Amino acid sequence: MNHASSEQTICAGGHTVFINTIGTQSTGLSDAPPLVFLHEGLGAITMWKNFPARLCAALGRAGIIIDRWGHGRSEPLDGPVRGGRKLDYHAREADTLVEVLDRLAVPQAVLFGHSDGGTIALLAAANAPERIAVCITEAAHVFVEPVTLKGIREALAAYEAPDSRLRAGLARHHGEERVDRVFYGWTDAWLSPPFADWVMTERLAEIRCPVLAIQGLDDQYGTPEQVHAIVGGVAGPTEPLLLEACGHAPHVDCAATVTEAVRRTLATL
Repeated sequence: MNHASSEQTICAGGHTVFINTIGTQSTGLSDAPPLVFLHEGLGAITMWKNFPARLCAALGRAGIIIDRWGHGRSEPLDGPVRGGRKLDYHAREADTLVEVLDRLAVPQAVLFGHSDGGTIALLAAANAPERIAVCITEAAHVFVEPVTLKGIREALAAYEAPDSRLRAGLARHHGEERVDRVFYGWTDAWLSPPFADWVMTERLAEIRCPVLAIQGLDDQYGTPEQVHAIVGGVAGPTEPLLLEACGHAPHVDCAATVTEAVRRTLATL
């Protein structure tokens, strides 16, 4: 099976969004629900590296990888650098995701969301249950935890340190002219006092599709309580996967285990 990739930009959510598709020349995207990859709060298509292509090849499925608005090669965020991101950005991006599926003529998708991307995946599954076949989350947030805020404060200190390696690394993925907006859009939203009470657990009961909820036990941004809340709240079938010796990115730290778990979940369809 030839998993060729292609790049394109589309308009969704009122902004230009950059997309990389991993398709098959023989079957295209319509035979089985494609995997749709949703990156973390500071992420971009390029930060996934080769994981999407490897997972799609292992499962024999097409894939769609999205740079959310402001990230990677998508249209830059607008507004001020500090405090410019609206606190309901997860909900807004979930709406945009469904619009992306419409633009690409994808009737149903398998979502694979990492961190903020996992939160967005859950919201999209609640908003449009007929469009989401399976929801796979890694380190998804459904409420604010002290450890999350601690990890973000530590990231903020590292970003603002002289000759910051974190800033330089993120600039390689987002560009020097936009990296500050991406970073502070994330930290300022999460660390703002009104966001301390943010929670989305009340939406979980609207999710009817199978959900695989993955969490590393060494995740510096969340605890297994996130997974317990997801599994306890979703109306459809769920599977928790808690991984030892694994941090915030299970697809990096435990790629083989994650791949097999996804294969097992999709086999139930």
